[in-house]
Amino acid sequence: MVEIQRLRESLGRQSRFLATDVDRHPFWLKDLSASGDLNRGFNARDFSREIERMPATLAAALRFASFRRRQLLRILLRDVLGLSTLSETTEELSALAGVILNTALEEILTELADRHGKPQCGICVIALGKLGGRELNYSSDIDLLFLYGENGETAGTVPLSYKEFFKKVAAQLSSLLSTHTPEGFCYRVDLRLRPEGKHGEVCISLDGAKHYYEHRARDWELQMMIKARPVAGDLALGAALLEFIEPLTYATTLDFSAIETMSETRARLNEKLDSKRIGMQTGIDIKLTRGGIRDIEFLVQCLQRLHGGRSPWVRHGGTLLALARLQDKGLISESEYSRLANAYSFLRNLEHRLQFLDDRQTHILPTSNEELASLALRMPPQQGFEGSGTGLTRTLDGHLEGVIDIYDRVVYAQQSRRTSTDEKVVSPAAQHSNILYALTSKAPRFAARALASCQRRRLKSFEHFLESVEALPDLLSRIEDNEILQQSVVELFECSPFFAEHLARNPNLVLDLLPQAPDLDPPVDATSLRSYYRRVAMHIQAGSIVRSTPVFETLGQMSDLADSVIAKAYALATAGLEPSPDQMMVIALGRLGMREFDLDSDADLLFVIPDEAAPQLLEWTRVAERIIEILASYTSAGAIFSVDTRLRPSGREGGLVQTSAAFLDYFEKRAEAWEGIAYMKARAVAGDLDRATRFLGKLQETDWRHWGQSGRSRGDLREMRLRLEKEQGKGNPLKAGTGGYYDIDFLLLYLRLRSAGVFFKVLNTPERVDVLEKMGHLEREDAVFLSESAGFYRALDHGLRLYSGHAEGKLPAAEGKLEALTGLVSRWLPVSDDGVPLPERLSAVKERTRQVFLRFFG
Repeated sequence: MVEIQRLRESLGRQSRFLATDVDRHPFWLKDLSASGDLNRGFNARDFSREIERMPATLAAALRFASFRRRQLLRILLRDVLGLSTLSETTEELSALAGVILNTALEEILTELADRHGKPQCGICVIALGKLGGRELNYSSDIDLLFLYGENGETAGTVPLSYKEFFKKVAAQLSSLLSTHTPEGFCYRVDLRLRPEGKHGEVCISLDGAKHYYEHRARDWELQMMIKARPVAGDLALGAALLEFIEPLTYATTLDFSAIETMSETRARLNEKLDSKRIGMQTGIDIKLTRGGIRDIEFLVQCLQRLHGGRSPWVRHGGTLLALARLQDKGLISESEYSRLANAYSFLRNLEHRLQFLDDRQTHILPTSNEELASLALRMPPQQGFEGSGTGLTRTLDGHLEGVIDIYDRVVYAQQSRRTSTDEKVVSPAAQHSNILYALTSKAPRFAARALASCQRRRLKSFEHFLESVEALPDLLSRIEDNEILQQSVVELFECSPFFAEHLARNPNLVLDLLPQAPDLDPPVDATSLRSYYRRVAMHIQAGSIVRSTPVFETLGQMSDLADSVIAKAYALATAGLEPSPDQMMVIALGRLGMREFDLDSDADLLFVIPDEAAPQLLEWTRVAERIIEILASYTSAGAIFSVDTRLRPSGREGGLVQTSAAFLDYFEKRAEAWEGIAYMKARAVAGDLDRATRFLGKLQETDWRHWGQSGRSRGDLREMRLRLEKEQGKGNPLKAGTGGYYDIDFLLLYLRLRSAGVFFKVLNTPERVDVLEKMGHLEREDAVFLSESAGFYRALDHGLRLYSGHAEGKLPAAEGKLEALTGLVSRWLPVSDDGVPLPERLSAVKERTRQVFLRFFG
């Protein structure tokens, strides 16, 4: 644990405003030091958990401002102590702002809905600029755009049009975040980048925004949307707008005239800044000066627009990652990438230290030697200059000159390329076809199949993959000689942008599309275990697309894979352990416990030891921590999957590892109903499997005595289910909404509790339905329907994950994405259901599912 005194000294050198805060709140540092939170980064889920702990009695503006200041303390200390990288710091600052926006928005929506009635459409907050690119500063403005779904009128005591309702929401949220309090304020909100700027509506409808960006937006407004990202509210609504705008942003891909105009504007701005600085004798503005932060960001965005139409791989809102992708595509050289990335990192670290000294939004370098020397000492040691003001300015000048040199060369090269073609602009579609036609002599069968596919769908992401494959003759030959492989490649690019991106980055992964399992070396260490998991997961998930593997079969295969890597992680963590390395019981709950694990699923794990191993509790805790580290730590090889241990007795307050007696005692005396239900989806996955299975049998007997035998389960489960519907149904209707998957799940849990405590060692949802039917708890008609509807919900969920790479809780609003999802789902559902629009089928399934649920629960 880092000593409190050392933390206070580090803070005093770096940030006067936070040092003052700590003097007023000395427990902040004590709590931070004791929690261990300095040693890990926070994501949105962590910030959400922490903000819920803030006293509800505080005024909203003060509560949010205080929360922000306290979280800034942790982020800043991790930064200055070298515990986080620049990218990790800006990611955390962005996640913090996102959670504050979400929380404040929900509170305002609830308050206004109580008075005016609840609209039947949502509102989305779209972040632009640095927040949109997940690169927020310590003292940034946040550039926001407010979007609502459709026109209408509320039905409350004081009804309002949706337009007026959401204008109130936007105005109140902006005011709340910028309100000054004794703890400062949260964020300066800037709405000037919205359609029509300061003359435009504070909140605009989706149709109005589409019309503006299609017909009236200026070129810089389209380029600005490269960094746009939905951050709060109805995220699907924001995603629909961005999907509409994206082809407009990259429509000028090979036309450099717009870039020239914007570049000339940048040059005039730089000249004006230089003359202003000389006249006022102010320091260098590291953001706006030539070669500064803005020039790097502008250069990156220009290259993205020039090449993003035919190379979707380079489209990304983050500057550093976009740079890496541009280099990966050969659009900048390794040397240019290194110089630009190093310059950007240096300038952003310098910007941070200018800002967090006094929580001021400044980019101006001090002019006095004393202040420059102090600033130099506060910079990270790895920046490559001695800790002096002279060294700082010398390094800064070197970076600025390097950026200017690359900027001028790249812009000039693009301008020359344009003039050399006699102003002839080649369309992205023609360029895409040319790449395919170039393959006809080397791989005619593959080229013919790919061309036919491109006529059917505009598979722009194919380009990067094809360019890479063309340079790998052995791989190209294998594809050309294998019709199954050809068809698999085409289908994967049609159906899954997520896996298409993986193939574009590493075309050799195409061999994992073959029906036989990948030929992989057995994993012998943590790094190779990560690579093993990613390769086999790719084979399984891609197989569900190209071979139409039934959904529950795919989920079972993914569960087997997860089991194998957990068991291997256990073996690595217990290597050399005495006296017995197999004493611990590793138990899975949730989707892994049911053998329904999927892409982007978390693994809910418990760590239990027999009572006789209690004297070695500390040692076994280290083993559990090592297992989690192997599975969940992010490295250059990626993470395997996230691990969630919060379902252990007493949650986060309870020990990571506990004895079997402690578990049983907790469930006898203190466990709540929802905890008992959660443990009904448990199974052993590593360690002493036989002992763990016997232990789970005892736990279920306790469950049955408390909630099954007494008859309490029916009322408790119904109350639980409806509460989840109220809290989560809007954001995740497929799972928690009326008639969603939870209706099926809770019904099966209830019937299982009625079954005299019968222990199911391993059963997925269709198997649970089958057992309950055979026990006489379900009629045949209900059993068939529940099994089919569970398959339908899992197919929807699985298709959404395959399309985007992560879990989503509702059908997509964008027509193209819905069409792609329909195509995916049709691969796993009965042919007789083809032709029924997906939203209509979902509506019918939800209605009947709720009818069955109510028949049992009333």
